[in-house]
Order: sequence, then structure tokens, then C-alpha cells
Amino acid sequence: MESGAILSWTLQQEIAVPADVQDLLTQGEQAVASFKTFRDSATFTTKRLIVRDAQGMTGKKVEIYSLPYSAILMWSSENAGVLDWNSEVELWTKAGHIKIKLAKGADVRRIDSLIAWAVLNSH
Repeated sequence: MESGAILSWTLQQEIAVPADVQDLLTQGEQAVASFKTFRDSATFTTKRLIVRDAQGMTGKKVEIYSLPYSAILMWSSENAGVLDWNSEVELWTKAGHIKIKLAKGADVRRIDSLIAWAVLNSH
């Protein structure tokens, strides 16, 4: 099943939940895990995936993506092989296809289990 991704993110190592993510949470929503991205962070909460994307030369302009788990229809995960160093997770959502690349240091099975926990508990 191949189609062009509407979005593509690269997750690096797991980090502490950034303090400013707390301002984005709704009542009763809790941050579960965060990962460093190229210029910012991605946070799994009890309700959605929040990806902060700092932009521009200074990084002061920030775009925030919010993907409710209920919008995820299917996902796949692929671990790194012998000659292929990259792992990735793909999400098929109501909005389209999202590709999440995993840098060395990001645990594909941890991310896969976070998505499974989130999607299967949101319906």
C-alpha cells in the first residue's frame, strides 16, 4: 500500500516532556512520552499526538500539529535491517498518510506500542 505522505517527521531519542506542552493540553489530558524531532518535539498524550515544529532562522515561529488518535485508521512499523539503518512508522489517517522516520536512538517498538495503546484505547 504505497501513497505519497502528506507529512513526514523524524523522531530521535525519547526526552522529558517539554514544559510548554502543558499549555497545549485539554482538561483531563496528560502527556505520556516525548521525542526530540529535528528542531522541536513530538509528544504522545492520552488523547493525541502533538508535533511542534519550530520554523525560520530563529525558530520563534512554531507550527503545531495535533493528530487525535481517533483519526488513525491503520499503522505499520518497520525496524532497521542489516543494510537499511532507518526504522519508520507509517500512519494512515482520515486526513491522509503520515510517515514518521526514526533516527538511530529512537526505539521503533516503543513508538509502535505507544500508537497501539493510544489508538486501541481511543475507540
